[in-house]
Amino acid sequence: MLVLRRYMDNALRNFNYLIACEETRQAIALDPLDGEQMLALADDHGLSIRLIINTHEHNDHIQGNPVVQAATQAPVWAHKNAMGRIPGQAHGLVAGDMVELGTLRLKVLFTPGHTAVHLCLLAEASENNDVPVLFSGDTLFNACAGNCRNGGNVDDMYDTFISQLMPLPDETLLYPGHDYMKNNLNFALTREPDNDMAVYWMDQVQAVDAEDMPVMTLGQERQYNPFLRLHSEAVRRKLKEEFPQMGEGDRDVFRLLRQLRDQW
Repeated sequence: MLVLRRYMDNALRNFNYLIACEETRQAIALDPLDGEQMLALADDHGLSIRLIINTHEHNDHIQGNPVVQAATQAPVWAHKNAMGRIPGQAHGLVAGDMVELGTLRLKVLFTPGHTAVHLCLLAEASENNDVPVLFSGDTLFNACAGNCRNGGNVDDMYDTFISQLMPLPDETLLYPGHDYMKNNLNFALTREPDNDMAVYWMDQVQAVDAEDMPVMTLGQERQYNPFLRLHSEAVRRKLKEEFPQMGEGDRDVFRLLRQLRDQW
């Protein structure tokens, strides 16, 4: 499996991806914002775009669909509940579906929270990729969770984290929909000022351009991402100081972290 990540250099700091079969050179365009850039990237690498997949319906994840489709005749796929929300969507995916293209096999995860129709794609470890790979859209970012302000629901997001993301192995590579790593690490350090790994990675990425941001594993994320550290005594203690009425459940911790991140 070949993964090409392109930073869009826009205000929302989007990443666009081509996911390709190295044998057939066939590719999936994931969440194209700039269709011309996706076409040029495919051409540069000798790839043929055969499919467009959108993780959700927000404009910054579908804006490039028409340009890519006009040039390639690739159909648009997204979650079945997005039908009618994404212009030209030809097929509705559901949890557990396998997207197959050449040697590519991508499992559909239904991950509502950021929006009610959000999906992620998981390439499980196989002979074609040594470790699992997660394309997380706007559900999981480096050092943070996606927001729930534009058609989302924080309880759905919590359920997604618990049921879909937490069980994934540490070696899973993370490819999120945006580059917010520096800002998110700053937030993480407000939650755990003494988190050595958050301090370390903030130092490592401080001078790194978005295009060159490291690809992290879920194991690394679990060391500094507060939304994956709901049991951390330091995270809970600081929240309890600020919100004395906080409940003891993980859901309460997640809700408060998301509330604080929304206001930060």
